[in-house]
Amino acid sequence: MMTAKALRQPAPLRILSNTFLAFWCLIAAFPIFWITVMSFKSPVDAFDSNPLNVIFGPATRADGSGWSVVDIVLGLAVVYFTARLSARHLPRLVERYSPKGWTVLGWIVAALLVGVGFVVVFFGALPVVTGVLNPLLGPLGRDVIGATTEHYQTVWVDRGFSNNFKNSLIVTAGVVTVSLTVGTLAGYGLARSGSTLAFWILIIALIFRSLPHSVLVAGYLPVFINSAEWLSPILGENAPTLYGKPAAVIAVLVAINQPFTIWMLRSFFSNIPADLDEAARVDGCSHFKAFRLVIMPVMWPGVITTGLFSFLLAYNDFLVTSLLLDASNQTMVPAIAGMFNRETTTTDQVVAVAAAVSITAPLFLLVMVFQRQIVSGLTAGAVKG
Repeated sequence: MMTAKALRQPAPLRILSNTFLAFWCLIAAFPIFWITVMSFKSPVDAFDSNPLNVIFGPATRADGSGWSVVDIVLGLAVVYFTARLSARHLPRLVERYSPKGWTVLGWIVAALLVGVGFVVVFFGALPVVTGVLNPLLGPLGRDVIGATTEHYQTVWVDRGFSNNFKNSLIVTAGVVTVSLTVGTLAGYGLARSGSTLAFWILIIALIFRSLPHSVLVAGYLPVFINSAEWLSPILGENAPTLYGKPAAVIAVLVAINQPFTIWMLRSFFSNIPADLDEAARVDGCSHFKAFRLVIMPVMWPGVITTGLFSFLLAYNDFLVTSLLLDASNQTMVPAIAGMFNRETTTTDQVVAVAAAVSITAPLFLLVMVFQRQIVSGLTAGAVKG
């Protein structure tokens, strides 16, 4: 459809805006690209002053580790088809095969299957296939770029980074579940209430959200440290100490995130006509049944968008997790910070870079799987004001 001539941007403005956008994309994407390249090189190449040596990795290739043209083409094909499956086909498959009322579980299972499938194919099946094809294809099978995955094997297997990943999943799953459960109910109630009390509840929530995170952590510390003593009359001698456990972090992050979740979900609920509630009530539904069967199916884009923000808060948190978790229960972000602080050799530093690159994979997977819902939620006015 042609844009009306009066609405078209002047050519200088288009050039300026596109140039600024391209420059911003370059500045934002370059660090991720560069550390990803570094993570597949030997320390000599990773910290070489010549950028071409960092990219092509001659020292890494000389050590017998590299990728051929076949490796690169097949690897890019796996990445492309995974992205295409996640973006175009997965939403339709989830909607078709998820049992009625279990769409959220269907999304979770689908995301896990895509993630596990990509790891198995890319790191398991692909090296076997290329190992057979490379000797048969002559020049196409010779290494052209030095690359190695030994740093990822070191950090995930030898350094126990998989345990940090598990702890991150526990914390993020707990924060998202509690935040969305409380946030949907509170947001719906406040959106449908026109009382002055509802207004002041929202204002208080906003003030609470603006408090520094360190204030909340300091306030909760005595509770977590003395939790075993306080719970012993109920649970006996086996009463747990919450300090150093994921449950303590979940409680604090929910307290930090809940005001934002309530505000965001209230905005979504406010955009849903109250006539839907009234029609459901006329048909015999209770308030909760109308909320569950009529309002929530309309709200999924908003819930997924809000859940993504809650996930990012818990997944990327450093202050709360580093203060409240002990070494055995540490999540990925503070664990990576610890690696950079204590590693002294270039080999250890590249291993830490590989760990930093690893934590970006779940974020890309989430965006690819839920991109339609995220765009729909953001365009529904949830981030206004």
